[in-house]
This record gives sequence, structure tokens and C-alpha cells, in this order.
Amino acid sequence: MSDVNRKLGVRESWRFFTAEEKRNMAFYIAGIMLYKFGLEAYNGSIIALATNRYDYDAKIGGYRPRTFERVGLLQGLNQAFQCLGSILIAPLIKRFKTRTVLSIAVIVFAVFASLLLIIDRATGGYLKPKGWDSKYGANNYAYYGDYNTDAMIPIYCLSGISYGMVELIRRVIPRDIVGGNMQKLKRMDSLVHIFYEITGTGGALATALALIPACGNNQSFIITPLLYLCAASMWFMIRLPHSYQIEVGKEKNYLRQVADGCVLFVMSAVKGCTIVMTSRRFVWLLPGYTFALFGHRFLENNIASYVAKRYMGNSAWAQIIVAGSNFGELMGALFVFLFTNLVHTPIPWLRADAILLLIVWYLPFWYPPSGQVSQAWIAAATFIPISFGWAAGDVSLAAYIQASLARLEAQENSISPLGAVMGFLYSSYIIIYAIVSPLVGKYIDKVYEQHDEQIQSGIFYVAGVHFSVLSGIMLLATFIPRGAFSINPKLLDDMELDTDEESSGAEYYHHDEQPEKLIRHNVVN
Repeated sequence: MSDVNRKLGVRESWRFFTAEEKRNMAFYIAGIMLYKFGLEAYNGSIIALATNRYDYDAKIGGYRPRTFERVGLLQGLNQAFQCLGSILIAPLIKRFKTRTVLSIAVIVFAVFASLLLIIDRATGGYLKPKGWDSKYGANNYAYYGDYNTDAMIPIYCLSGISYGMVELIRRVIPRDIVGGNMQKLKRMDSLVHIFYEITGTGGALATALALIPACGNNQSFIITPLLYLCAASMWFMIRLPHSYQIEVGKEKNYLRQVADGCVLFVMSAVKGCTIVMTSRRFVWLLPGYTFALFGHRFLENNIASYVAKRYMGNSAWAQIIVAGSNFGELMGALFVFLFTNLVHTPIPWLRADAILLLIVWYLPFWYPPSGQVSQAWIAAATFIPISFGWAAGDVSLAAYIQASLARLEAQENSISPLGAVMGFLYSSYIIIYAIVSPLVGKYIDKVYEQHDEQIQSGIFYVAGVHFSVLSGIMLLATFIPRGAFSINPKLLDDMELDTDEESSGAEYYHHDEQPEKLIRHNVVN
């Protein structure tokens, strides 16, 4: 990579991209913001709804609450179905444009998000009446639909397939928009993450402070299907100059294509595992990416819910805590965008992430007064630095993986190496989460019952000890790559990558002059 490119200042970051790349990025960012707002409303409402319903069922039925065991099962199965969706992406993006797969996946997501709204209304549910809490109490949920709470599980699981597809594709599509240039990828990933987290912060706060109080969490995600459809329309407008597809033989019937899909499903998982586990350049990504992502999601989805419901008495306030986490992610992505040339690799960010995870140690010793929303804001503030470290590492890692695997794409005809690696890493996180979440939820319910409705002793192990182990593993993993033994290392593998980029620089830096050389397809007759 040339010295001129390395010295680009902050003001010139946007000019680093061509007109076509800016157009595609604009449509992609518009879609991702619509998607993120709808996602915050959906996930925040569903988890709060399930938490309240399981508690309410136990109260009405007079039996021991198994709230977080069931909620953990709900989340864990949803993550397991995300695994299926994420693995299916690797063969699909070799056959269809990533923007098409992404758009269709989010449309299907919109359909599944609508099902619970329809079921709730069909069984007598309605929007939360004004003044309900002051008249009947905050823990009265008679306005919910009269259906079995466990019915939420299969619907939330099915939506997980589309969720997994969207979440993985948004980590792959930047390569199709700007190519394999690491500097462009870092800037794009950071820029996307900034807007993504701006919307996430706003969406989480809007859900906690406006949508749930006004509509009730049984109907508060009514905006999600519409936002998803709008996001799909934005993504259909993207053009992808750096994508690689193969043509699927028209002579193949439906059953043959299904069989091929099953084979490619297994081959994708094996391919991603092989690439990661057999190379020193990539083996550290399993703890660096997968474990870090698991810790972040567990923090937002589980610990925030435990604290909001059991510490503060209001499950909706978990979204305030999540908003603080999203704001931290925004700051982390913005920091990487502004100082992308100062930190050469993801290693320093991963080390910072590992150290900042230890902030959760205050939670076992915190006894906030229940029913005060100010306590939720305090918890949100403490989540900001934790998520700052994770987001900075995630953005840098995504760019590193995309750039490192860009050269392998043209060498494969059936499975995208990038999609396979991202699918393997993402699926590994999902499998871990799917197993841990219900087990930890069951443990928290047991502690809640045995310790007079106090869970601090459980949080000591679930947050403090648990995250300390994660922190140690992640920190040790950062010393695996060649050349990693310094504060701000320049990995030897990256030096090789830069040399390769320079030799093929015309492909990525001069595509306005030679557009015909950009679109390369491997066609299988």
C-alpha cells in the first residue's frame, strides 16, 4: 500500500472512496439503520415480554418462577437457529448477489416478527391502556394476549434463521462494495458501525422510554415489520462491483438443489473450521472474535436483563442498559474510524476489550434501590467502556478477516472462504451461547428463590468469575500471531498482505478508469 494512502487524514477519509462506492455505502447504511432500529424494538420487546409473562404465569399459577431458565432457552434456541442461517450464507452468496440474499432474509424476518403481534391480538391482547400502571400496578399484565407463553419459542426460533443470515451477511458485504483493500474496509466497517450504533442507541432508548410504556411490550414492536421492509428496499438498490458468483445449472431440479445445499452446508462448516484451525494467522480469531462476541452478547442479552428485572424491578429498563452498551460501541467504532492509521492491527483493541471486561466485577456488590430508573442509567454508564473495547476490536477484526481472505475468493467455485470463516466463527459463538444461556438462567432462578429474591451471589460467578476467565483467554490469544509481542504490533502476516495488495493495487485503486476489470465471475457450466 502506498505512502500516500497511509497518510490520509481524517478529513480525507470520505474521499478515499469512489463515487460508486459512496453511493452503495449510502444505500447500505440507510438500510442498516432502518434494520437496527427495528431490531432493537423487536429483541428488546420480546425479551421483556417473555420475562414478564413467565413471572406473571408463576404468580397466577402459584408455582416457583423459572423465568430466566425459560428466557435463556428462548434466547439459546434463537441463537441455535441463527447458526443455521449463518452457515447457509456461505453457499448462497456464491450463487446470488449478497444484496439480494440480504434483502430477502430481512423480508422473511419481517414476516416472523409479525406473527407474535397477530397471535397476541387474536387471543385478546391489546395496546397498553393509558394510565394502566397507576391504576392496576406495573406488574399487572392483563392486557397481554391469552396464549401459552412457550408458544413464543418456536416463532422466535424461526426468526433466528433470518436474523443469523442478516447478521453474517452484513459482515461479508463490505468486501463486495469496496474490495479487499484493508484501509477501505476499516473505514467502511467503522463508518457503518458508527451509524449502526447511533441507531441502536436511539432504538433501545425509544423502546424502553416510549414504545413499551405507551404500547406495552406485547405490541411495542409493531414498527419492526415496516422498518424491515424499508431496509430491504434500500439494499435492493446496492450495486456490488467486487462480488463473485457462479451460475447454477438450470437443469438442476428443486430436490437436487436442496441436496446440494445440504452438502454445501457441511462443506462450509468444515471449510471455515479448516481455514481457522490450521493457520497461525487465523487460529487466534476463535477466542479473539468468537469469545469476545459471546461475552458482549451475554452482557447485553442476559446480564442486562438480570439486573433490570431482579435489581430494579422493571424488565423494560434492560433497554436503557443496552442503550449505554450501544453508545459504547458507537464510541469504539468512531475511534477506529478516526485513528485507523495509528493502530495497525486488531491486537491492541482486543487487549483493551479483554481488560475492560473486568468492569463487571462491581455488579455482585451493588444493591440499587428498586423502582428507580436512575439506577438503570448508572448501569448503562458502566457498560459504555466495556462495549467501547469490544466494538473497536470487532470493527478491526472484521476488516482484517475480509482483507485476509479476499484473495481466496476467486480460487473457490462452490463455497466462499470469507463466508465459510465468518460462518464458522459466528456459529461457534452461537453454539456456546445456546448451551450457556439456559443453564445460567436456571442457576439465577435458583439463587433468586434461595436468597430471598436477591441474585448478587449468583452474579458473582455469572459475571465476575465468568468474565475473568473470558478476559484471560482473549488476552493470551493476542500473543499467538507472528510479531504480536509489542504494544502496537505490525503482524508479519499483514506485511505479506500489504505486499500482495500493492502488486494488485490497480484492481482496487483505479477502478474508475478500468471498470471492466472489476467484475470477475467464476462460471461453472
